[in-house]
Amino acid sequence: MPCLDMQNGRVVKGVRFVDIKDAGDPVECSRAYCQAGADEIALLDITATVEGRQTMLDVVRKTAAAITVPFTVGGGISDCRSAAAVLQAGADRISTSSAAFRKPEVIKEMIEEFGADRVTVAIDAAPNPALASGYEVFIDGGRTATGVDAVEWAKRIDGYGAATILPTSKSSDGVRTGYDLPLIRSIKAATSADVVASGGAGTMEHFYQAAAAGATILLAASVFHFNIISIAELKTYLRDRGVEVLD
Repeated sequence: MPCLDMQNGRVVKGVRFVDIKDAGDPVECSRAYCQAGADEIALLDITATVEGRQTMLDVVRKTAAAITVPFTVGGGISDCRSAAAVLQAGADRISTSSAAFRKPEVIKEMIEEFGADRVTVAIDAAPNPALASGYEVFIDGGRTATGVDAVEWAKRIDGYGAATILPTSKSSDGVRTGYDLPLIRSIKAATSADVVASGGAGTMEHFYQAAAAGATILLAASVFHFNIISIAELKTYLRDRGVEVLD
């Protein structure tokens, strides 16, 4: 699942949520990923929440029209109205994070309105040994610490009926040293939701490790954006190691 972090209408990629670099046009990137064999595309408007605005719907429409796989969109989705606008613009699923944390009942409202399979709840987390799980929830694009245990928050999300949880570890994001496997394992063990591995992929082995840790969706950005890993080769690698992969 290639992830297109978008800022000012362009695909960008950072390291640990900072040091942002341009990575191309979202429509062209999405079209290329479909041709390369991606099973799903994620588009995250990473500054929408901080800037107090909704997702750029024109980009969502153009991207949706250009691709042939399921499409998840996040950023600036704070209620059922903004979620509906994104879905009507062509997204198959929405992802919410900061708004869901600030007003958890919105998770239940979205699930009741659109169905559990169309709602992903994202969690940005960073290590904090003072908390029981060792991980703390961050919001506002990873800028604001909350003091809340990330695994406990994941349990609450699961309790609302969310089908998919997307945890991203701030400490591993963009550094290509591997996914945060303890975070994946902890959330998988504590919930019934599908867990998306996010943040840190640098080699094909890292994807295999995430799958073995319990992730059912493998999300990555820079290794795909900068042609470090081929999606087709990655699928072959994972199949050869017994991981069930979509054709």
